[in-house]
Amino acid sequence: MTTLETALRRNPAIAIIRARASDRVAAVVETLAANGITAVEVTLTTPGAEAAIAAVPPGLIAVGAGTVLDAAGAARAVEAGATFLITPAVLPGVLDEARRHGVPVACGALTPTEILTAHLGGATLVKVFPADTAGGPAYIRAVRAPLPDIPLVPTGGVTVEAAADYLRAGARAVALGGPLIGDAADDGGDLAALARRARELTDRLTEFADA
Repeated sequence: MTTLETALRRNPAIAIIRARASDRVAAVVETLAANGITAVEVTLTTPGAEAAIAAVPPGLIAVGAGTVLDAAGAARAVEAGATFLITPAVLPGVLDEARRHGVPVACGALTPTEILTAHLGGATLVKVFPADTAGGPAYIRAVRAPLPDIPLVPTGGVTVEAAADYLRAGARAVALGGPLIGDAADDGGDLAALARRARELTDRLTEFADA
């Protein structure tokens, strides 16, 4: 089983799969893994998300559940095999359930107050959303000035081209949804284009990976 910590040392990017159906999740995950992506989040807003998480072969990629809103959702995700959880906000119930299972959580936050609250509440990482509209890499750099020890994962409008800029600004990792996945999770989606984007992202982040 690949842990999130190990995955982010190899490639500090999390791919976000949010789809209208789970039929294509396996193909998307396989394509991402084959092109250097080491962590993927399947959002619980995707119908059949738990089954899709359970179907990922152990060791292929670190697979987590996103848009986790409550303790019950966290428990179902962990039972399905999610090795990390991602929330849209600071949710104590999810944090408590994650602690019970020994699973890391990335809590969503935006302002310095929210970021610090997430960190003090036990979040392993803090998902900064929406990063792009908040100011992009400059916002991450500004937040890290007073809060340098909190590991931030910007998401929301983060593109393949801009990913490295966020890491240079001090982010621990980046998370990418639409700009990376495109239409690949939809019926008839272009997996070849996804492969090219995933490889480009991996190449752009090579300097930040541990050897």
